[in-house]
Amino acid sequence: EEGSDAHGRGGVSPIPAPGTRKRLLLRWGNDPGSCCGRMTVDIQPACLGLYCGRTVQYINASTEIYGDCGVCPRGQRTDGDKICRECTGSPGHYDWLYLGFMAMLPLVLHWFFIEWYSGKKSSSALFQHLTALFECSVAAIVTLLVSDPVGFLYIRSCKVVMLSDWYTMLYNPSPDYITTVHCTHEAVYPLYTIVFIYYAFCLVLMMLLRPLLVKKIACGLGKSDRFKSIYAALYFFPILTVLQAVGGGLLYYAFPYIILVLSLVTLAVYMSASEVESFKDLLVRKKRLVVLSSHWLLHAYGIISISKLERLGQDLPLLALVPAPALFYLLTAKYTEPSRILSEGANGH
Repeated sequence: EEGSDAHGRGGVSPIPAPGTRKRLLLRWGNDPGSCCGRMTVDIQPACLGLYCGRTVQYINASTEIYGDCGVCPRGQRTDGDKICRECTGSPGHYDWLYLGFMAMLPLVLHWFFIEWYSGKKSSSALFQHLTALFECSVAAIVTLLVSDPVGFLYIRSCKVVMLSDWYTMLYNPSPDYITTVHCTHEAVYPLYTIVFIYYAFCLVLMMLLRPLLVKKIACGLGKSDRFKSIYAALYFFPILTVLQAVGGGLLYYAFPYIILVLSLVTLAVYMSASEVESFKDLLVRKKRLVVLSSHWLLHAYGIISISKLERLGQDLPLLALVPAPALFYLLTAKYTEPSRILSEGANGH
């Protein structure tokens, strides 16, 4: 029929372009003056690309009316029918563990640089450690409160299906190899952007609280050394931001192993630099016990993240491995003493 409309109602639909598919939308309606219902068939091109979808414009009775194929609004992602659906789920255990890891990064770096620049005899280190903990804790709570749903300490999220969900900008389709359909959106909502919000609050709280505290209590340090831990934060926050922007998806899948490897390496370096060679050396200073306990907590966090504690009967015994690296170091330290190795080499043994 020559008088067909753009949707192909009552006529011949246009010939699709090569490599495209058509999607049939079946709807029931009534012709004015007709006693019988008729079925209207809308033939629409299927959405190309992995993350392009159609938004639901409005719902008429039990029928959904869809818009053009394009990017999904924030807080939505496509379903199996390429329809943008609102994310109504909650983060899983692994998602919370990932967010906890990203929240710990600035706190651990704060503590490291505070300890590095405060000096051995500085009494201000403890107060700065507590202030950094307070800053990060408040930033985490405020971040949850301003996230959707606003005012609650829980968030709604989209389920992470695969690594490409973190990099939707790499999957914008080009149907004719000339025009690009931009469908970039946060398919892992809000796991990607919530980290940036948290870092922003951490930075703001640090700039509001830390300079006043350091100026009041860091009397044992020189004027040039007082604010070095704050200056260090002004460097590592941009680095963490770029790291999340570029490698967020990789960190999501690799962070349990990163925790285990880094905690093992840093524990070995610390005990070696502190010349801890026996249990007695470990008990001489309380600070060493605090550092050891912190590393044990990181070991446990990494093991829990890997196992996800889905089967408690099998996974909980793995936590017994937490003290193993420290025990192994203390039991074998005397055999790797450099002076002993050099003396044995000189004696020809």
